[in-house]
Amino acid sequence: MSDPTTLDLGPQALVVARLAEGVTDAQLGGATPCPRYAVRHLLGHLAGLSVAFRDAARKDFGPTTDTRPDAALPDLGPGWRAELPKALEELADAWRDPAATSGTTRAGSVDLPGAVALAVAADELVVHGWDLARATGQEYVPDPAALGAAHAFLLQVAQGGGEGPFGPPVPVPDDAPLLDRAVGLSGRDPHWTP
Repeated sequence: MSDPTTLDLGPQALVVARLAEGVTDAQLGGATPCPRYAVRHLLGHLAGLSVAFRDAARKDFGPTTDTRPDAALPDLGPGWRAELPKALEELADAWRDPAATSGTTRAGSVDLPGAVALAVAADELVVHGWDLARATGQEYVPDPAALGAAHAFLLQVAQGGGEGPFGPPVPVPDDAPLLDRAVGLSGRDPHWTP
């Protein structure tokens, strides 16, 4: 994996924005790999985490960085089709500032080093991009650098004996594609279908 402090989230943010653009209104109520989330909630979560991690990069602390992600079921506002791509773009731009990875920051009411927050943001975009693609039947090719960062982060969590951010790891063969291994480490079955 390359230096995590120089990871550009822009390519992965663009992948997620394109996936969101491909979601039809009829798919908003569909199931996702996130047990509590329909597609609309997953999109709402992506919008919320984009703003939270943007503000974490800027060290602009307040409700967006201090609220736990499970505090409420996320949902979409009426302007989500324009707002989500903008939030994803702002997220990527904020993390391009070298000051973003220096010192500590906060996201989801947790204080953490800036470089770790960047890895978590990559993980969120990669795994939830996979969730969205699976839930809506779209092809998914994550940005290789973001995928590498997400896998490295999830592997470190698993090797530390902790449960992944999305649940206990699902066993995946060592020779499986990197995306499947990351998805498994995140607590998802790579073979999930709606």
